[in-house]
Amino acid sequence: MLTVHHLGMSQSERIVWLCEELGIPYELKIYDRDAVTRLAPPAYKALHPLGAAPVIQDGDVLLAESGAIVEYIVARYGKGRLVLAPDHPDFARFLYWFHFANGTLQPATGRNMILGRLDLPAENPILRAMKGRLDLALGLVEARLGKADNLAGAEFTTADIMAVFSLTTMRYFLPYDLASYSAIRAYLQRIAARPAYQRAMQKGDPGMPLLLT
Repeated sequence: MLTVHHLGMSQSERIVWLCEELGIPYELKIYDRDAVTRLAPPAYKALHPLGAAPVIQDGDVLLAESGAIVEYIVARYGKGRLVLAPDHPDFARFLYWFHFANGTLQPATGRNMILGRLDLPAENPILRAMKGRLDLALGLVEARLGKADNLAGAEFTTADIMAVFSLTTMRYFLPYDLASYSAIRAYLQRIAARPAYQRAMQKGDPGMPLLLT
């Protein structure tokens, strides 16, 4: 059986959510972060040389990297669901937004999180540049969601599953305000209404308030 090793408050929520959307059987193993360091516990770090979430096991397969895991699960178990075929008119948009999540949006939040811990002055040029990069990324998402219900277009896809973490749970590590992003906030309310998302977050991070506004 597919085993999802889920680290609380991490990108591995994407994998739990994907499994719930597909309705496939899986075993969920939950690991809590260290109460002081907020890092993964030794048992999780021992799963893979990177020591980072997410990690899955599927028979003899041990796989890390959320994008790779999403593609693997969809290819093995998805039966064509949650992805767009090459002949679909939104195929290129689907590819773009799927890779945008970890190629642009999540790195922008991660860099700002790290810089924020250095207590740099607000006028620091690197800090301003990285803040500008995040603002640009969020602006692109806002513009896209002002034109379509989902990132790829009319259909909900794995591009959405990849992106939502950076717009929600990541804000526990890098607080930022979505007040000026009305399309993103409306999108997150649509995500919040999805039963599979509700099940996934309740199973993976029970009791964690969801940052959906």
